[in-house]
This record gives sequence, C-alpha cells and structure tokens, in this order.
Amino acid sequence: MKLAVVLSLIAVVTASYQFDSNAPLESDEMIDKVNSAQTLWKAGRNFPPGYTMRYAKYLLGRKKASDSYPRLPELEDDDDEDMELPESFDAREKWSYCKSLQQVRDQGTCGSCWAVSAAATLTDRFCIATEGKFNGHLSGQDLTTCSIKDGCGGGDEEQAWSYIRDVGICTGGDYQSHEGCQPYTVPSCEHDVKGPRRDCSSYPYPYPTPKCQKRCYNPDYNRTKDHDLFKVKNFFPISKDVRKMQKEIYKHGPLQAGFDVYQDFLHYKSGVYYRTTDKRVDGHDVKVIGWGTENGTDYWLVANSWNSDWGDKGFFKIRRGTNECGFEDGMYAGFPDI
Repeated sequence: MKLAVVLSLIAVVTASYQFDSNAPLESDEMIDKVNSAQTLWKAGRNFPPGYTMRYAKYLLGRKKASDSYPRLPELEDDDDEDMELPESFDAREKWSYCKSLQQVRDQGTCGSCWAVSAAATLTDRFCIATEGKFNGHLSGQDLTTCSIKDGCGGGDEEQAWSYIRDVGICTGGDYQSHEGCQPYTVPSCEHDVKGPRRDCSSYPYPYPTPKCQKRCYNPDYNRTKDHDLFKVKNFFPISKDVRKMQKEIYKHGPLQAGFDVYQDFLHYKSGVYYRTTDKRVDGHDVKVIGWGTENGTDYWLVANSWNSDWGDKGFFKIRRGTNECGFEDGMYAGFPDI
C-alpha cells in the first residue's frame, strides 16, 4: 500500500475521533439515545442552550503524566489483607464531622480539575487524620497557580502531589468564601440551566490563570503563607486493584481519580454512568468518596467539581470493576504530614 494511501486512512480514523468545537455541548438527540438505550443512568440537560463543545474543554484539564517522570511505586499491601469491607460505603457518613466531605467545589471556567480535586482529596484526609482538629479547606487556588505556569490550561496528578510533598499547599476556601490564606478567585458560575450563580458564559473561557501569590491575600486571615503550609509524607498511585482502592478509602479517606470524559457524560443526571458513545472530549480529575451497588451494578461514588447544580447535586456514580473510561487506571492520594 502506498504511503499516501496509508496516511489518508490514518487521517480518516483520526478525524472520526475528533469533535467539532462549534457543535452544541448538549443535544436532545444524545439525551434520547442514552435514555432509550439503557436503564442504568439518566441523561438530561446540565448547561444552558447555546454552549458549544469548545466550552467543555475548560471544564476538564487533566493531562497524562509525562513519560519523563520516574515511575512511582504503588501503595504497598498492608496487614489488612483479610479486612472485611462493606457492600456500600460513603465517606460522608463515616466522617460526618468533616465539612469538606459534604461540599462540592466549583473550578469555574478554569481547567484546574487536576489541582482542585487533589486539594479536595487532601483536605478530607487531613480532617480524617486529625480526627477533625483540622476542619478547613486546602487551597485549590494555590495548587493551580503555583505548581505549574498555566494551571487553567491543565495539569496532571503527579504534578499536583509532587508540589504538595515538596513545597506544601496553603489553606483556602471556595470563591468569595473569605476562608483561609488563599481562597479560590476564579468565579463560581452556573453551568446548570437554572441556578443562583451568574451564567458561566459571562466569564472568559478558558479563564486566565491567576498569578501565583507568595502571601496570604485574604484580609480576614491573620497568618503568613509560610506558616500555613500543609504537606504529605509521600504520595502514591493505585492501579487496577479495586479492592486495594476500597481499603484505602475505607481506612484513610478519599482518593483522586482521573478518567476519560465522553460527550454523554456531560448530560449525566442520575444512576450509574457508563459510556454509550465513542465521542471523547478530554481527561478529567475527580474525588472518589465511596462505592456501592445499584440495580445489580457495582459503582464508585464520586464528587465532581462543577458545583452542586450539575448532575446529582454535584456527585455522580460510575461503573466499578470494569475500568470504565479508564477510571481504575490510577487513583492517587498521599499521607498527611502531621
């Protein structure tokens, strides 16, 4: 076969997996297809009419870890190999005193999911490790803006956790929360069709990455950033081993997970998600807080970072044990340095 023909075939195959950035973000056709083809999950509208697929790119932001990184050792097995795990588990119930577990963050129109979900995961783990003595929030802003140059342009889990281990992350709550050293400054906005926030389309997207700040800019906070840093002793991935992932969540708290987002996921409203389309959009990072079984299908229970008006009050379920959308390729977390 001539080279020109081979290149032409490759171009056709590649094009079939690309999406049109000007195409509608959501469609009634996709919703009807999902809801008529299966009964595990329900689709509906999460975004105002007029949004295009270009906008979806800035809700995401997970990049694959660079091959130049040294391969991280996975979490070692412990002495609890025979630990009996419950059929269902929700970290919000076991550690109900941790206010961060009850909340859903909002990354706005910044592709900072990789940083926001890492900060949210470690926030919960510090609360759990200190039995509630720490019950604030760690700053997604600090991690987004200081660990790499263009945080709103995306990043990966190893960048986030390496920075936390080596430099540390300061405190900081949500947008306009006036909580902690560096609260999130990317505006919270309304992805949903109706809601109390401003429409996200009224802000630029992608939102320009705010400048890294070496000080606490919250006037209501009376500590310096240097005296407000939280670190991990070490961090680790867990790949493919579902039971080990469950044990780690059950014992120490949530894990960060990255996965491939397909166009149908944007329409998720309830139930146990699995993909019904080949239209991949980009990668995304989220926080895994538990698991269970619904209508005979095992699932992970997950907190998203698109505010509490998206999906099932900001949360979703995704099929467990089948590596759905690469969800079990690698979950990350660290042990708080306390």
